[in-house]
Amino acid sequence: MKPADFGLLFVVCLVWALNLVITRWTVTVADVPPIFFAGVRLGLVGLVLAPFLFPAPRQIGLMFLIGMGMGAVQFGLLFLGLANASASAAAVIGQLGVPITTIFSVMFLGEQIGWRRVAGIVMSFAGVMIIAIDPEKFTLTLGMIFLVLAAVSSSAASVLMKRIEPMSAMKLQAWVGTFSVIPLMTMSFGMETGQAEAVLSGDPLIYLSTAFAVLAVSIFGHGTFYRMIKKYDVTLISPLTLMTPIWGVVLGILLLGEPLTAKLIIGSAVALAGVGVIMVRPNRRFPEAPVGDKIGP
Repeated sequence: MKPADFGLLFVVCLVWALNLVITRWTVTVADVPPIFFAGVRLGLVGLVLAPFLFPAPRQIGLMFLIGMGMGAVQFGLLFLGLANASASAAAVIGQLGVPITTIFSVMFLGEQIGWRRVAGIVMSFAGVMIIAIDPEKFTLTLGMIFLVLAAVSSSAASVLMKRIEPMSAMKLQAWVGTFSVIPLMTMSFGMETGQAEAVLSGDPLIYLSTAFAVLAVSIFGHGTFYRMIKKYDVTLISPLTLMTPIWGVVLGILLLGEPLTAKLIIGSAVALAGVGVIMVRPNRRFPEAPVGDKIGP
């Protein structure tokens, strides 16, 4: 890989990790309702990328399902998770998309995997369990459950992507944002309060966090990454994306003051080792599986 391209990928991973920290701050410290914030973000993505909506995909029904999986469902659950769990934990748990997508490719695409990837899948889930389970109560915290379900939603949408006509990252994000905004806003105004206060608060940091999510993450980050996976082999790109959870843990600790516990260190090491095993031995039926969940909004 060219040094310039590696540097660009490094920045993209840093942007993705910083986005988790900023979103965590927005839905906790700034007290913006999480589902509402997800709706605003995806709505603005759809608005900014509206020129890419046309021509519309021929399989519009399938596009709607992908939009729900990659957009409304995933981001609603992700932001609810970030309202109830640390950004450090979210950075690692988000990587479950890799083993889950591989499992789905076995179930629905006829993928065959060997013992190494089976071991990687087991390690990934074991590491997340170490992070997510409260040893005193032996229960999963609510935020962790939301984060795991967000990974499942993203992975299901990634498999559906195999059945739709190829499209650019910008077009994909435009349709995901367009389809997602109404369900998210409907759910927000039915379940949450404080939307008007968040919009009218006048806090520039809330507006900056929204602009960062739309412009830096969705347009720059995902657009750049999509070009990278077209330019380089997935076995080269995938392991490098593990910079994202590492940065997520570091930034969560530095910027949000999240604790660095032995449970987080051990769980992260086990989970990311498992993800790394899967990434370096990609699927045959679905070779994009290790990176497929990273090109949504």
